[in-house]
Amino acid sequence: MYIADDKRYDSMQYRRSGRSGIQLPAVALGLWQNFGGVNQFENSRAMLRRAFDLGITHFDLANNYGPPYGSAEETFGQILKKDFLPHRDELLISTKAGWDMWPGPYGNMGSRKYLLASLDQSLKCMGLKYVDIFYHHRPDPATPMEESLGALDTAVRSGRALYVGISAYNAEQTAAALKILRDLGTPCLIHQPKYSMFVRDPERGLLDVLEKEGVGAIVFSPLAQGLLSDRYLQGIPSDSRAARDFFLKKKDIGEEKLAKIRALHAIALQRGQTLAAMAVAWVLRDPRVTSALVGASKVSQVEDNVAALKNLKFSPEELRKIDGILAGEPSA
Repeated sequence: MYIADDKRYDSMQYRRSGRSGIQLPAVALGLWQNFGGVNQFENSRAMLRRAFDLGITHFDLANNYGPPYGSAEETFGQILKKDFLPHRDELLISTKAGWDMWPGPYGNMGSRKYLLASLDQSLKCMGLKYVDIFYHHRPDPATPMEESLGALDTAVRSGRALYVGISAYNAEQTAAALKILRDLGTPCLIHQPKYSMFVRDPERGLLDVLEKEGVGAIVFSPLAQGLLSDRYLQGIPSDSRAARDFFLKKKDIGEEKLAKIRALHAIALQRGQTLAAMAVAWVLRDPRVTSALVGASKVSQVEDNVAALKNLKFSPEELRKIDGILAGEPSA
């Protein structure tokens, strides 16, 4: 029987999501990969247990996480029932809909029918009466934004979600979405953009919008799907995501990219951190970022990501060197 560590809140940092009443752990755990039906159940369970023992209270899912689709939510539901039901009110659980989930015209994008049907399926998979956050996973250019966001409003008013969020909306789309949700009476709690040292798009206006509107930011892929870790220092490992050539492509990892990874690794060593821990610390350096959403395939990776919190400060010189490396400056 699982007994949670009674010191789990002693060392984790919690940050307020915008101007809301919600505080999130600075490091949250995403179940995008390594929690599906094809993965070893006890390893998934061990990662979730260890995460909670380290003070991670936020677990992030989506309808099609797996593989196969839906299986990450099923796995989480089993672990919730076995281990975490006594702690349900300590947890903040989110799910999303917006990418392909089932065949036909009603299993993708942003229609009201798809979003609410998907949420109902997610609740069933996890064995929950409600999720804490329900996201629209991406904007749908073919559906009026009022329809997609109106579905999120319905999710809250019907008791299936406590808060709503958006993901992958750019700065202009976000500003429009926040106004619609505010006018509906269900203000947006949080935005989930992709952000890392290798993907800096949120710095081009999005974070400014979120700060102005008092909305939190939980950034995903802060390790650039594992590139910003020790795994790629000697090239592409045979068991890595890049080797599978799926979301992370071999063609995108040339010698120039590997040289940057090695140079960043050298800075991390000088800071007394692993590259992964420094990458998490780097996204958290910005006070507009509420939380770093990390993935993991083993317990030690969960621990390493949380270890980032031991050193979140960067000197101006360190930031200058990092920017130089990313820009490809020879002297950086």
